[in-house]
Amino acid sequence: MKTRIIITALVTLFLAACTTTDPYTGEDKVRKSVKYGAAGAVVCGLIGATRNSKSARNAAAGCGAIGAGIGAYMDHQEKELREELEGTGVRVVREGDQIQLIMPSNITFNTDEYLIKNEFYSTLDSVGKVLYKYKDTQLDVIGHTDSTGNDNYNMTLSQRRANSVASYLENNGIQGNRLTTIGMGETQPIADNNTVNGRAQNRRVELYVTAAPDY
Repeated sequence: MKTRIIITALVTLFLAACTTTDPYTGEDKVRKSVKYGAAGAVVCGLIGATRNSKSARNAAAGCGAIGAGIGAYMDHQEKELREELEGTGVRVVREGDQIQLIMPSNITFNTDEYLIKNEFYSTLDSVGKVLYKYKDTQLDVIGHTDSTGNDNYNMTLSQRRANSVASYLENNGIQGNRLTTIGMGETQPIADNNTVNGRAQNRRVELYVTAAPDY
């Protein structure tokens, strides 16, 4: 019992040290990742205090997942996205705690259009199904074009394509305040615009999934 009290007290102090005051509301806030990690510390500490060492070792994996915070949260989300999007043509790229979905225009839009292809709706439904579950993430939807055509026209087209994807996701349950749209036009190519294949790669919509600022 004494050990339990000590562990709980230490976690309380840890949370207090990681609490910040919101400059707009004056309320004290604790990052979600800190709270989850602290909860894991309590659970793991109680296991060690109330059971034998073998039981504690067997529970270690579970304790680690509880305390891992943002990394584990994004791991699970990445796994589900990969499973849902396998074979759809959408690439899933993980960089640190950010997940990137790359949607080539040949599967999302007809040439020089920003209305989503009917056959791509089911893929976006799969994306939305996963993103809806992981509400503690922000979503940046970024449109890109190749270098064919006028710069201003391409910028507008890329913005409209990003808007189309974001609007569809919002209409299917994703909160609008999680979504930001950006049109980059032809300014960020990922392949050679002098080739047909390169231009096809450059015409794309990317969706960046990152943890919300207060996670």
